[in-house]
Amino acid sequence: MRLTVLGCSGSMPSPTSAASSYLLQADDADGRTRSVLLDLGSGAFGPLQRHLDPHEIDAVLLSHLHPDHCADVTALAVWLQYGPGSPGPRVLVYGPEGTAERLAELSMTTTAEVAAIFDVRTFADGVAVEIAGLQVTPHAVLHPVPAFGVRIVGPREDRTAPASLGYTGDTDHCDGALRVAADVDLLLAEAAFGEHETVRGIHLTGSRAGAVASDGGARRLVLTHLQPWADADAITAAAAARFDGELAVATPGATFEV
Repeated sequence: MRLTVLGCSGSMPSPTSAASSYLLQADDADGRTRSVLLDLGSGAFGPLQRHLDPHEIDAVLLSHLHPDHCADVTALAVWLQYGPGSPGPRVLVYGPEGTAERLAELSMTTTAEVAAIFDVRTFADGVAVEIAGLQVTPHAVLHPVPAFGVRIVGPREDRTAPASLGYTGDTDHCDGALRVAADVDLLLAEAAFGEHETVRGIHLTGSRAGAVASDGGARRLVLTHLQPWADADAITAAAAARFDGELAVATPGATFEV
C-alpha cells in the first residue's frame, strides 16, 4: 500500500497545504491500481488532480463530517457529473450516520441527487468491510461529533504478509484510537493541539499521539492535522518523548510505503 498526502493542515487549509486528505493506493492481483481517499477536506480536490483522474477513485472514506475532512466531496461530485469522462459509475462513500444528508447540505442539493453520484454507506463501530480489495475496520473515536478512525489491511508490495495502516481521524486519546493503532505498520495520527492546550475530547497533542502509537504497538508514526499556527518542532519533540519508533510529520505530496 502507498499513502500519499494530499492535504494535512488541521481545521482549515494553511498557506502551504489543503485540509485533511490522503490517497491510499494498492495494486490488486490483476495489477490494477485501486485508489481510496481517506477524507477529502477543504482545498484537497486541487492536489488530488495532480495524482489521478478523479474517475479512478474507487471509494472515499470520511472519518467525520466537519468541513476540513469532507467539504471537497462537493467538488468531486461536480467533476463526476460534468468533468471529462462524465457521467461515470457511482463512487462508494463510507462515513458516519448522516453522511448523505451532510453532503446534500454542503452542495445545496437533495439526498436523491447525492445518491445519483455516490453510493453512500454508514460505518458501524468495529464492523469490518471490504473496500477496493482492502479490509477496512472503523472504530468510533472521541470527538465532538460522531467520528471514526480506521484500521486498513491490504497487500504489501512484495506480496508477503499483509500490510496494515491506522488513521485516527480527529480524536482525543481513547480506546477506539488504540484499536486503530493496534500493531499497525504505520499510524497516521492527528496532533492538532500543543501541550499547553487543556481542552479534552477534541484532539490529540504530540505527546498523546505518541502515547497512542506506543500503547497500541504501531511500528511507525506519521503526525498530521497540525494547525497552521502550530509549532511543528515542539509537537514532534513531544511525540518522540512518548514513541521511540520511526517518526515523521506529514507534508503535502509526501508518500509513505506501508
